[in-house]
Amino acid sequence: MRKILCGFCVVAALAGCGGASQHAARQQQAAPREATAAKHCSAAARPLGSIATAYVAIVRHRTAAFRSPGGPVLARFGHMNRNGFPTVFSVVAVAKTGRCAPAWYRVQLPMRPNGRTGWVRARAVQVQSVDTRILIHVRARRLELLRAGRVVLRTAISTGEPATPTPIGRFYVKERLLPTDPNGPYGPAALGTSAFSPVLKNWAQGGPVGIHGTDDPSAIGRPASHGCIRLPNAAMKRLFALTPAGTPVIIRA
Repeated sequence: MRKILCGFCVVAALAGCGGASQHAARQQQAAPREATAAKHCSAAARPLGSIATAYVAIVRHRTAAFRSPGGPVLARFGHMNRNGFPTVFSVVAVAKTGRCAPAWYRVQLPMRPNGRTGWVRARAVQVQSVDTRILIHVRARRLELLRAGRVVLRTAISTGEPATPTPIGRFYVKERLLPTDPNGPYGPAALGTSAFSPVLKNWAQGGPVGIHGTDDPSAIGRPASHGCIRLPNAAMKRLFALTPAGTPVIIRA
């Protein structure tokens, strides 16, 4: 249910044989210095991810998110979130040690204000890749699911009413939910996102925005929700089956 894809890297070394010339000897002597230089990395953070691949950090144990690497604590998170699912963050950058090992990850956090980021220690999380991405076009009332940069699902949706608008920005799927009543207002499945309503701040858990099915098919294609994204139930089942936790959610006007 929460399976996330991960990759691996294989390094192959090739060696040649030849005469014992002075030139060859100089090349052999230089090789260790070049190998050592290749292991040195800048401590500066660099962006992580591409248009086709994103990264998710799965919290190993209770940990803190910092305002800067080693700086003041911004918030603390448990291994599991308040709904009983593994806590995950969307990774946006990595800072490495001088020997090129990840030291810190800059991550997007599931908290207000929308888009809040912090830094977590690399040893506190397990990082894996996802090749899915959800695009939501609010005015067009359309959702697209991309896999490896290619659209694999497109559906009409319902968005927030003018008084309770759907927030615009970059978010991510933080949990995958199966409602107890598949015929209820949330339909057969739901994706909890890191987004929060810009106006419903006093709602339960701070007014989180979800992507879910509906018991009112007539609302599809209209701004009818409190900010959540509603899908036809058949489309929601397919979206749920194809979308792992950590998938980026980009909401555009």
